[in-house]
Amino acid sequence: MHEFDDAVLECFLENQLQLFPEKVAETPEEAEEFLMDCMAVVVDSVDEVIEFFEEEGIDMDGADGEDILEAGEVFDIGDGRYLIVEG
Repeated sequence: MHEFDDAVLECFLENQLQLFPEKVAETPEEAEEFLMDCMAVVVDSVDEVIEFFEEEGIDMDGADGEDILEAGEVFDIGDGRYLIVEG
């Protein structure tokens, strides 16, 4: 089971509309429950984001790190880590 710390939950709460048409969570508790339900992952680098997409078989069509970070599913936590949420 993933543990989502305060930085991850805050990042998701503030930026969830980049992936969803309306808010899916209002509180850190709701955010954590939602992220656990959709099996979101936290990775430590851009390289790990790329690895995740490759392992999931997501066709990145030659996208580089910057393109991938602009994907709606990728949230920049701001401390070098990234949250990946599959909508």
